[in-house]
Amino acid sequence: MASGAISDRDLRRVVAASLIGATIEWYDFFLYGTVAGIVFNKLYFPAADPVVSIMLAYTTFAVGFVARPLGGVIFGHFGDRIGRKSMLVMTLMIMGIATVLIGLLPTYQQIGVAAPIALLLLRILQGIGLGGEWGGAVLMTYEYAPENKRGLYASLPQIGLSIGLCLSAGVVAIASSLPEADFLAWGWRVGFIASFVLVVVGLYIRLKILETPEFTKLKEQRQEVSIPFVSMIKEYPRNILLGMGARYIDGVFFNVFAVFSIAYLVNTVHISRTTALWAVCSSAFVMIFFIPMFGSLSDKWGRGKTYAIGSVLLALCAYPAFWAMSSGDLVAIFASLILPFGIIYAMCYGPEAALFCDLFDPRVRYTGISFVYQFSGIFASGITPIIATYLIAANGNQPWYLCAYVVFAALVSAACAAAIKGRATMPR
Repeated sequence: MASGAISDRDLRRVVAASLIGATIEWYDFFLYGTVAGIVFNKLYFPAADPVVSIMLAYTTFAVGFVARPLGGVIFGHFGDRIGRKSMLVMTLMIMGIATVLIGLLPTYQQIGVAAPIALLLLRILQGIGLGGEWGGAVLMTYEYAPENKRGLYASLPQIGLSIGLCLSAGVVAIASSLPEADFLAWGWRVGFIASFVLVVVGLYIRLKILETPEFTKLKEQRQEVSIPFVSMIKEYPRNILLGMGARYIDGVFFNVFAVFSIAYLVNTVHISRTTALWAVCSSAFVMIFFIPMFGSLSDKWGRGKTYAIGSVLLALCAYPAFWAMSSGDLVAIFASLILPFGIIYAMCYGPEAALFCDLFDPRVRYTGISFVYQFSGIFASGITPIIATYLIAANGNQPWYLCAYVVFAALVSAACAAAIKGRATMPR
């Protein structure tokens, strides 16, 4: 089936299935990150030094990112061999089951060291599920879309990140209105257990979509490769490195402003947990509208150019944003998250899916984009809250060392994205 023969109804169904599924996966994944520094440090990693407790909690957060490349390789392999759709159903189930079980997990006080060990294993399952989810979700819309609108359509599942973050932060913010004892006893668990309902809805929608036309054509012509990962490494080594370099600022900026900022605002700036969560939630809501705008812009400007400009702008806003955040003024705090994270960050995250898809041909595309996105996430995303906690403490509870790290990551990504401009298949 050629892309021109795809009906609007089919395209809308694919977009809905990818977006809803991605929203559920990101909600589950970020729900963990949202409570890691305010709940898990107390209930699963008690220690005499609160900094140590937080860093231990963020270590399990990082483990999810270490597991994501494994999920990307596993589901990428079968996604390139069997099909995109079936892998998306499996990843959604894995993620949903792990998240619900976290919500039911006894604490350290109840079962001792078995509690943090079980939490770690469930976090690994979350990472494996999301590792296969992202690539499949963006591929469905990218490979269904007209070639001159692939930046726009591939950005639509990306909105799932902002909706998922908005939902997770909002759920925890509402639960935080409970008395502290009730919040720690059961309030934080509600969001994890409620994931079951979302997963059922997502599975119902995903089971109704068809395989992508591009992969169907690949199967009909019997052009699949036996081991996609090996073919990817042999044929695209430079594209892999450039893609991972471009991804650097995405992971760093997101985890500094959406994950670490909550603990920073609560523990260092000393504003209420509810206020910090609503500030992040507000910026995530604003991002919903800017992700597709910049995805569409990449169809006109080119992915690499759009991403590189966004990276430079993120470097420029790091110091002003933390200066405003550190002031303690509520208006300044909301602005310090909404402007850089809700708007400027979307200039990178919107075109990112199509940027990575352009790097690989359909035979290894699921494996390629999953590996680039997930493997780079180990250093770009997973360890960022740990690095941020250390840099803040080393700087006497000041954020300036952390800002320098953000600037460094942004400049690396800008250089790599600019280099991709000459390497990737640009919009025709």
